[in-house]
Amino acid sequence: MLEKYTIEGGTASEIAAGVEAAVSEGRLPPGATLPPVREVAALAGVSPGTAAAAYRLLRERGVIETAGRRGTRVRSRPASTFREEIRVEVPPGVRDLSKGNPDPRLLPPLHEALAVAARAHEERPAMYGTGDDEELLGLAGRRLRADGVPAAPLAITSGTLDAVERVLTAHLRPGDAIAVEDPGWTALLDLVAVLGLRPVPMRLDDEGPLPEQLDRALRAGARAVVITARAQNPTGAAVSAARAGELRELLAAHPEVLLVEDDHGAGFVELPLHPLAGATTRWIHVRSTAKSLGPDLRLAPVTGDPVTLERLRGRQRLAAGWVSHLLQHAVAHLWRTNAADPATVAASYAARRNGLVAALAERGVRAHGRTGLNVWIPVADESTAITRLLARGWACAPGARNRIGSPPALRLTVSSLDLPEIEPLAADLAAALTPAPIGRYG
Repeated sequence: MLEKYTIEGGTASEIAAGVEAAVSEGRLPPGATLPPVREVAALAGVSPGTAAAAYRLLRERGVIETAGRRGTRVRSRPASTFREEIRVEVPPGVRDLSKGNPDPRLLPPLHEALAVAARAHEERPAMYGTGDDEELLGLAGRRLRADGVPAAPLAITSGTLDAVERVLTAHLRPGDAIAVEDPGWTALLDLVAVLGLRPVPMRLDDEGPLPEQLDRALRAGARAVVITARAQNPTGAAVSAARAGELRELLAAHPEVLLVEDDHGAGFVELPLHPLAGATTRWIHVRSTAKSLGPDLRLAPVTGDPVTLERLRGRQRLAAGWVSHLLQHAVAHLWRTNAADPATVAASYAARRNGLVAALAERGVRAHGRTGLNVWIPVADESTAITRLLARGWACAPGARNRIGSPPALRLTVSSLDLPEIEPLAADLAAALTPAPIGRYG
């Protein structure tokens, strides 16, 4: 390691900045072992206290981790290395099923909604200090209560990740443990790393996180838990009524834990919601409109306990301030006029997803996709499977983007898939994939 990088700097900040730059530039690769604190102090000519402070800064930034007797290492996925950078180059002429976008053909047209919003803006232009759109809050509240989410304060954020980041930043500190699904949402796993939090992975099956995995995470000291209600990315898992009861019981025994419930599947998933919201004292339930109405609307209603919602609003006021009222008016209009039919949209995605899972099963290939836009296929080796599939004209996403410790897999997004393509795709997948071990998502 020292052949590639020399510890330098006269202060803790300078030493930490130098190490972080070396990681970003590749001079310190993931997994590289760093010297003990006293050796760092000797190399840089500083006190052991200064060297220890530098390491503490690097841990808080998510750059390094201390693994007991194994010493201090560069994290396998440093905060400066984003999972979205793990990608497949798609040659011309190859069908690309690696993107997680919804089907544009199933999104409602926006021209009327935006025109209505523009007229409202002309009559009542939003100024500094204007609160969230009351009609939108009312519509969101009624929808949430109809799905069994407890009545609680509401706010509007710029998407799920915006809400989650603000709440985690307000509640947690670098080094805190947070329970996350494994495999899980790429953006969330990146966010956890950037915030310097310690992920505690929870394995899952088609009904959501396994109770014993949540129990293990809570006993390990997790201060927050993030669970996807439906359309889990990337596996398609959806929390069932029975599983929700088990998870609620476990969470109720740890009321101090922050629960973040992600229901981005609302509006395009056929299965009902079985909410966990309210199982702990501090909680939020986020409902994005990205997949049902369009990603560029960048809007998500959020509900939660009064303290957590007020902290979220406080963080929001310090940054963006508010979500565009033009967008809020537009979404309210789309909801009020039923511009998108959730049943029709859900049925369309289900036909493609279930069709592919069934076609693969007929060929002896195990796959998961209970809800949502994706199909998750365990494989023996991701690189080999991706290369073979590319040779047959199909591109998919490597499961490495989504995994912490779960076995290799591929993610295929079915939103752009046409029904006549299912059989040819299944045949090519069966030819390209090696058998995967039996088990829950591997």
